Amino acid sequence: MSRRYTLVAFHAHPDDEALLTGGTLARAAAEGHRVVLVTATLGGAGLAAGAAGEELAGRRHRELLAAAAALGCARVETLGYRDSGLHGDAPGPGRFADAPVDEAAALLATILREEHADVLTSYDARGGYGHPDHVQVHRVAARAARLADTPVVLEATVDRGALRPLLALSRFAGRLLPALPLGPVATAFTGRAELTHAVDVRRFLGQKRAALRAHASQAEGGRGPRTLAVLSRLPGPLFAAVAGREWFVEAGRRPGGALDDDVFASLRRAALRNPGPAP
Repeated sequence: MSRRYTLVAFHAHPDDEALLTGGTLARAAAEGHRVVLVTATLGGAGLAAGAAGEELAGRRHRELLAAAAALGCARVETLGYRDSGLHGDAPGPGRFADAPVDEAAALLATILREEHADVLTSYDARGGYGHPDHVQVHRVAARAARLADTPVVLEATVDRGALRPLLALSRFAGRLLPALPLGPVATAFTGRAELTHAVDVRRFLGQKRAALRAHASQAEGGRGPRTLAVLSRLPGPLFAAVAGREWFVEAGRRPGGALDDDVFASLRRAALRNPGPAP
């Protein structure tokens, strides 16, 4: 259990890392592992009050660095693509959703090799709720892991079965979480039977909340409540109920049985089966 691993988290935009994997990254860093954060874009097409385009991208980059510091990340990189927009309709060239998969994967694979990455996180094949940049993260990460021989790919997602009771709990508390922007709960994210990991991050919710709040530009703008703003303001017990678990699907692994609580579980099991030579 004393072995130290390197975890590379690949996300589409700043704030995705805090929403989907913030607790996991904070836990890995606190346990002594190296955590590297990579985003494909700087989120210049996101909704925000008073900023847009390159100005917004610059602001979101600063927020990303602050969030990464709160989570304990040792390195932060961006691949340099432009945000494609929620519906893939952001104007101009260079959008991540349009990038050739091999091109983007080569950029990510370079980082994976530099870091000797043991685990890469991406998204499920649906991109969670269908955002074109999230779907592209899934494709690019899968290719990059093959190029760099990264042994474990974990697709960050949400337990679809947990969404309805969590929404009900939020309503009971008088705070309504926003609807998913690109589809109903019934088709978003991942069914429980497909999951391989449910990571307990309750001891690291202070870091996760700090990372969420670092993305201040995403707490305002658009219509109705923003997911990040609502989550970051939930009272402690409700925040723990909503954000105390983070879910993953391990690529290439058949689901079933107890869910792992450790993103390095497969590596630890492999090390037990095949111990190296004694020093």
